[in-house]
Amino acid sequence: MTRAGFVALIGEPNAGKSTLLNRMVGAKVSIVTHKVQTTRARIRGVAIEGEAQIVFVDTPGLFAPKRRLDRAMVAAAWGGAADADIVVLLVEAHRGVTDGVQKILEGLEGIGKSRPVALAINKIDRVKSEVLLGLTRDLNARFPFVETFMISAEKGHGVQVLREWLAGALPEGPWLYPEDQIADLPMRMIAAEMTREKLTLRLHQELPYQLTVETENWEERKDGSAKIDQVIYVIRDGHKGIVLGNKGETIKQVGQAARVEMEEFLGRKVHLFLQVKVRSGWLDEAERYSEMGLDFKDGNA
Repeated sequence: MTRAGFVALIGEPNAGKSTLLNRMVGAKVSIVTHKVQTTRARIRGVAIEGEAQIVFVDTPGLFAPKRRLDRAMVAAAWGGAADADIVVLLVEAHRGVTDGVQKILEGLEGIGKSRPVALAINKIDRVKSEVLLGLTRDLNARFPFVETFMISAEKGHGVQVLREWLAGALPEGPWLYPEDQIADLPMRMIAAEMTREKLTLRLHQELPYQLTVETENWEERKDGSAKIDQVIYVIRDGHKGIVLGNKGETIKQVGQAARVEMEEFLGRKVHLFLQVKVRSGWLDEAERYSEMGLDFKDGNA
């Protein structure tokens, strides 16, 4: 009998949700950087385990929101959890029960009544086993998790055990996606995320959240290649110079790195053209939010 359903991965920013999703799905779907809060939209990755199809909802990290964009991201995260069949809370082993984790546990009180919530303690290679056992006891005393898993999303330890458990715990029913589909985000958004990741890695000190990338045009060429035009929106003139770099060096390197990744992902040649535009108010434009798969209204204070 086939099984299928949605699994929401929730946790604080940088808990390893995107890394876990990518390892579960076996392809790079959600962007992974060392900056916190880099996942903006609810990106779904699809994994097949035996007769089960597991559809992962990778949510933005849950944190205390300050701006409209933050509030929309947090609303998307809780929305993803409320829509899922199973919720997995990721907690970093070396950080333990932070204030942020405690707030998430309180938020789970309502959501956990109607669906199973599992605990995955991540980055287990960073602490001693007695610390892990203490943390497991502490977290399970605070919330009735149905299962606890010890994993290292980065190294792959324990990930297969979690995957098999999820496959068996999903409801019986037909598969939700064609077998060869790994992400339900439109390719234009995935391509924009790839460029944004490269920018975040290059400019992580200067302006991580004050830029966004949109795929403005996507043209399929007769030779099988794709021509992709993207716009990088920044909020100040000074930021434009940072993105371009000395003699255009920064944007050139970002473009090359993003193009290589797109070609690997699509399995064909890509011609990528990047433009930088100043849009001082993009953080308050509804259109930018829908491009990221977020609801502008969720950002209302």
